[in-house]
Amino acid sequence: MLLRIWITLILSLALVVPAVGGDFRVLCYHDVQDVVDDPDGMAVSTDHLIAQFVWLREQGYRVVSVDDLIAAHEGRRTLPEKALLLTFDDGYQSFYTRVLPLLKAFHYPAVLALVGNWLSAEPGEMVEYGNRPVPREKFMSWEQLREVANSGLVEIASHSFNLHHGEVANPQGNQEPALTTFMYAPASRTYETEEDYLERLRGDLQANSHLLASRLGKTPRVMVWPYGRYNRLAMTVAQQTGMSLAFTLDAGVGHSEDLTAIPRTVLTQDPALADFAWQLRHSDIADAQRVVHVDLDYVYDPDPVQQEANLGRLLDRIQALHVNLVFLQAFADPDGDGVADMLYYPNRHLPMRADLFNRVSWQLKTRAHVRVYAWMPVLAFDLGRDDLLVQALSPEGRGAAEALWPYKRLSPFSPEARRLVEDLYEDLGRHADVDGLLFHDDAVLSDYEDLSPHGQAWLDRMKDLPHNLDEIRRTAELRKRWSDRKSKALVDFTRQLADAVRTYRPTLKTARNLYAQAILDPEGEEWLAQSLSLFLENYDFAAIMAMPYMENARRPERWLETLVCEVSKQPGGLSRSIFELQSVDWNTGGTPVDSDVLARQMRLLQSHGAANFGYYPDDFVGDHPLSRKIHEAFSLQTYPFRP
Repeated sequence: MLLRIWITLILSLALVVPAVGGDFRVLCYHDVQDVVDDPDGMAVSTDHLIAQFVWLREQGYRVVSVDDLIAAHEGRRTLPEKALLLTFDDGYQSFYTRVLPLLKAFHYPAVLALVGNWLSAEPGEMVEYGNRPVPREKFMSWEQLREVANSGLVEIASHSFNLHHGEVANPQGNQEPALTTFMYAPASRTYETEEDYLERLRGDLQANSHLLASRLGKTPRVMVWPYGRYNRLAMTVAQQTGMSLAFTLDAGVGHSEDLTAIPRTVLTQDPALADFAWQLRHSDIADAQRVVHVDLDYVYDPDPVQQEANLGRLLDRIQALHVNLVFLQAFADPDGDGVADMLYYPNRHLPMRADLFNRVSWQLKTRAHVRVYAWMPVLAFDLGRDDLLVQALSPEGRGAAEALWPYKRLSPFSPEARRLVEDLYEDLGRHADVDGLLFHDDAVLSDYEDLSPHGQAWLDRMKDLPHNLDEIRRTAELRKRWSDRKSKALVDFTRQLADAVRTYRPTLKTARNLYAQAILDPEGEEWLAQSLSLFLENYDFAAIMAMPYMENARRPERWLETLVCEVSKQPGGLSRSIFELQSVDWNTGGTPVDSDVLARQMRLLQSHGAANFGYYPDDFVGDHPLSRKIHEAFSLQTYPFRP
């Protein structure tokens, strides 16, 4: 009765829209219930949905269709100002009984995403929904779906035939989204090959398209990724299957220029109208970044029981700290020389110490609810190839010498070295569910490097520089030009590495360690081939090593104030930088920095406008820094400006 009254009041007020713009937002709904009872938190109440539709209309939002998006993409039409698309996932009965009448009342088009396997069951049967069985009747019947499809308001989309579930993703048995997971077979201890993965995806998407076409009379042209998860391989398969539009659960605004990965705002926990309005208007506002930088070497143990106990302690600590980002070591450095001897994931070129990274990353994401960036070297890999290493001009100018930097590094100018490192990053993307990359502090070239044959060949191609490093060092102008070229070359290489990972993780973010010297010392950029302005331009975050004891600062807090001040002078400097404090003093043999001191430094950063910060390393076994001492200054629970 309440629904009928609302519809009667609304019918005379529904408006059709004029047009003026090219961007749009998308809302993602699931089930609609009169009295919300949903353990997953994905249902919205009928009353709230009606109120939201009324609010959207009164606030000037104009609900558009898939045809409108395609026309705008092809340049045949402009989208209206405040354009909005409605999507409903999974095909619940409530779409027919509650949503469709509202769409007709408001003249609102919508997209409905269907999972073929759930619909293929016979009446009275149970279907596997997530991790629990539910009756087939939870979803619409084919007769109801035909009525929906013929309404003229609803675009039927594919939500896969049977990929809306988890598959075993590692030896520890974690279940991860079937669509993006290279499945692990415990019996053979092997991973699915890329060829088999593509065949599985292709077969599934084709099966759903054929099913929907045969039962509803039209082949879907829209793909809605289960759980919002996708990769470039899947995007290609979807396009080959006739679905040129695809919807994700990424945050942000859609653009008619690109309809291959359309972001959506997902409605959860049955939001009240005020919360709904805030979420729609502020869906792209980023939280402050609070980072714990973790050595996976300290989780690893040859005893699997002890290793799981270590992981449990790490998870408990991250949960207690209430942070939102973990930089997690993906390489193994058991001898502590800063060079990756092994990796913690399957790969083509280095020994695997343990198949551990994906396990820890997934547990952190799903149990501690943080984002995880894989912390990886750029050049410091021990591939057993001295012919690929960086070499330096000796300070006396007497020819090549061993590199002066503490790390042995591969030359970024060697095509073979670049290919090998790119392979390692590609393997990481294939086998690990990560949100981002932290490029290690090894991506440096001193003012005496690189004089390897590869570096010399690269220098020989420069038309505005002498082809002799000793000559370059004679003038400040030439040294600056040489430094700038090297800085750009390192940035270009890291962008290439990130792109290799994005084949499998398209939404990947990037951060790169930056030495404070490059910011505070006029000659620092030349010594390191690093530049804050270049980092801000090319990465999501500059991860600044705000480590006063490492830099032998006599007045550590004054040093931090100066660092923040210098960073603030750059456009976007504070919002795009993460300040990494040090929790141990390596100059005194690894003495722990007092937790009260670290908390004071965190408050100092905040007081100067630096909201993004963290520390390295974290001792989750010894509880250092003491969580009870740093929680107030560090945790997002107590961040005063958090919405």
